[in-house]
Amino acid sequence: MTTRTFRVTVRGVFDGLSAGQRAELLARAAEHDVLRAAFTPEGHLSYDITARPAFTFRFQDTGKEEEDILVAAERAEEAARAWLTGRGYGYKNLRSSAQDLSQAPLGKRQRRAAAQRQD
Repeated sequence: MTTRTFRVTVRGVFDGLSAGQRAELLARAAEHDVLRAAFTPEGHLSYDITARPAFTFRFQDTGKEEEDILVAAERAEEAARAWLTGRGYGYKNLRSSAQDLSQAPLGKRQRRAAAQRQD
């Protein structure tokens, strides 16, 4: 049995932030810039609080069975909740989507490389 890699995206909106919390997020915005976004086991947060109050966490997880993707999504949502709550940030509309990379379609380069291996 092979290990499956899952990418889980948890999205939401900051809600009811105080002026101090907003200033804190603005001060740390560079490390949470979308251009630095990555799927990591511990989760990576990105936002642009100056444009809109939305945020995205990106998590990478693994499992053995196809059904493990549901558990991975639950873990990711709970980790996002814990991070936000632990810092006192209000939020709403938390939702997640997950992708099993073993089921993802191959990109153009991947298809070309696979075709070359078969030749």
